[in-house]
Amino acid sequence: MNFSVKSIRKRWVALLIALIAVYAEGFSQVENGLLHIQTRDGNEYIGELLEENEVSVKLRTLQLGDITIFKSDILRRKEVNKEMLVDGQYWTETLQATRYFWLPNGYGLQKGEAYYQNAWLFFNQASIGLSDNFSIGAGMVPLFLFGGSPTPVWITPKFSIPVVKDNFNVGVGALLGTVIGAGDGGFGLLYGVTTFGSRDKNLSLGTGWGFGGGNMANSPTVSFGGMVRTGAKGYFMTENYLINAGGSSLGLLSAGGRRILGKVSLDFGLIVPMGSEIGTFFAVPWLGINVPL
Repeated sequence: MNFSVKSIRKRWVALLIALIAVYAEGFSQVENGLLHIQTRDGNEYIGELLEENEVSVKLRTLQLGDITIFKSDILRRKEVNKEMLVDGQYWTETLQATRYFWLPNGYGLQKGEAYYQNAWLFFNQASIGLSDNFSIGAGMVPLFLFGGSPTPVWITPKFSIPVVKDNFNVGVGALLGTVIGAGDGGFGLLYGVTTFGSRDKNLSLGTGWGFGGGNMANSPTVSFGGMVRTGAKGYFMTENYLINAGGSSLGLLSAGGRRILGKVSLDFGLIVPMGSEIGTFFAVPWLGINVPL
């Protein structure tokens, strides 16, 4: 099955229009006002803050009514969106909301948050928030385990700028890498991304410029992705690219989901390459796991 460059662009436009229609409902202003408190004994409480002093906080919860928690017993507290409380059930946040399968969005990790991501055993990356607006990750594909083969390693610094809190975020960052055991020099990508919507329902548009061997790409790679929270434990996600190189275009379309399993989340989906030089339709599966640190 052959696809022309014109055909790829038409499909991209159609998919983009459909995504905007789906996510448009999530772009309205989100109110805040709930606290999520984790105590040192392992309990968690969600409620409206009624009173606070130097010693304690008082919350109004749905299940327990008004409760008072001593600050000395609090391990972590965080303000959460009211939309995260659905029918009395709290939809747990996931650190992986800062990206789709691999594509970053405009949201960032908070200071001290960290996670490890693995896809198909070979792709490994750990990321940490050094501040509320800056995070960095480091990763590798450990090919040295196979007879000392050259091994790609990289870092991923990223700045996240909340233009309109929980509605409009901008991210800029880079993937900077090299291949240990090879003399081809470094490789990487410089990118910018704009995200519309909340952490659980958003659409992202991005542009990146790849480089390698001392040369910068002549044309940018365009990307767009999105996610929709489908329930307390699930997401629908899509991540897509239009890559221009050597006078030809390659499209990568993907769709799948994310399942929250306790503190861990599982990503799964299919990636479909499209282009004039691809003669047979095929799909590549994606399977990854994300573990908070």
